[in-house]
Amino acid sequence: MSAAAEPTIWDRSRLGITVGTVVLIFLAAIESLAVTTVMPIVARDLDGEALFAVAFSATISTGVIGMVAVGAWSDRSGPRAPLYTAVALFAAGLLVSGFSSDMHTFILGRLIQGLGAGGQTVALYVVVARVYPPQLHGRIFAAYAAAWVVPSLIGPFLAGAVTEYLHWRWTFLGVAVLTAAAFALVVSRLRGVSLDADAGSDADGPADAAERPRGGIALRMLLAVLVAAGAVTVGLAADAPAAAGGPIALAAVLVIGFSLLPLLPKGTLRAVSGLPSTVLMRGIVAGAFFAAEAYVPKLLIDRFGFSPTVAGLALTLAAIGWSGASAVQGRYGDRLGSARITWIAVLLMLTGVAGLLFVSAIGADPWIVIVAWGLAGAGMGLLYPRLTVLTLAYSTTANEGFNSAALSIFEASGSAVTIALAGLGFALLPVLGTGYLTVYLLAAVLLLFSLVPGLRMGDGAGRTVSAESAPR
Repeated sequence: MSAAAEPTIWDRSRLGITVGTVVLIFLAAIESLAVTTVMPIVARDLDGEALFAVAFSATISTGVIGMVAVGAWSDRSGPRAPLYTAVALFAAGLLVSGFSSDMHTFILGRLIQGLGAGGQTVALYVVVARVYPPQLHGRIFAAYAAAWVVPSLIGPFLAGAVTEYLHWRWTFLGVAVLTAAAFALVVSRLRGVSLDADAGSDADGPADAAERPRGGIALRMLLAVLVAAGAVTVGLAADAPAAAGGPIALAAVLVIGFSLLPLLPKGTLRAVSGLPSTVLMRGIVAGAFFAAEAYVPKLLIDRFGFSPTVAGLALTLAAIGWSGASAVQGRYGDRLGSARITWIAVLLMLTGVAGLLFVSAIGADPWIVIVAWGLAGAGMGLLYPRLTVLTLAYSTTANEGFNSAALSIFEASGSAVTIALAGLGFALLPVLGTGYLTVYLLAAVLLLFSLVPGLRMGDGAGRTVSAESAPR
């Protein structure tokens, strides 16, 4: 077959699906980065400072439920209805948040949005498996990865400008409108396209369906709900009386821990060498990084009077650092090895957090925050794809799905719980008169602790996987 006749993701039969799904991911990325920039303004406008962290953890928490539910639904009846439902929930959540008149309604919208965001990702991956031939999977996933690059660079600045010159509500309502337009394109192009499991290969036929575990979905759904409810409860504890907030949060964390155990590789919480430590590392560093990042624009806006547009530059520089370091990891990751990457990455992130602590403690030049957070982003960029590569390297065809899901679930859970705990600490345990130090100290402690699993990850089980293809 000539090169001109080879199928591509841009063929006429797939063009609309490719464009529509890439735009959906692009918009989800824009919104995810925009929220971090505008949340200080939202919390102030809706008189919801105590619930600041819940606005982040709520979406991450319900995203776990969306992942599990849509994965099971897609296996049973194909991805069409799950995808349509997930996108509708995502848009509905944006509308509820955008039109909200109080912080509780805003958080309700974030909860709905999380269900859709988590489910949308899973449904799109199943659509890829059913619509694109195997030789095109790498190309469409590369397009999806590229859909995060531009939002990472312009999303925070754009969200700040929209908030400053229009209103923060348009960062939600505008994305909702654009999502509806992209969704309409996807629906029109999927009409008449077979998304049945047996449309691709014989391996997906009745025999495979008969081998699916029975009763497992119900248990996973229950556990996902418990994890999400626990993470949201930790965040809501910040709005409870001081004497009750701590015990409520502790009980919720215990529920989360027990609920997560069946969803993770054995030995994860004990930092057993290999895959368990890899999964544990992902949850710890993601929690530390994203919890600290949630309070970076807030520090610049509330303490130093930066505009949302300028405050967003810290997130932009972190995104540039993340992207550049990811490229280094893709080229030199195997040569550096997991232990060396762990030391370099954790040192970069600790340097970034130290800059935040320095500025928040003594009121030093706030521009240090922007530079420091760029270094932290580089640390995450160096480490993050390595963890995905190691997970696949430690997996076989029999457990790739479970291990990949465990990595995503623990990342989401670790991020949600840490952000919620940071919010609780910010509200109830101010250090030296400022809650910012509490948040950044929590991040620093977690990063130091991450060295335990980080140095026990190893370098895989001999299976080579391209680091450049690992998703963010």
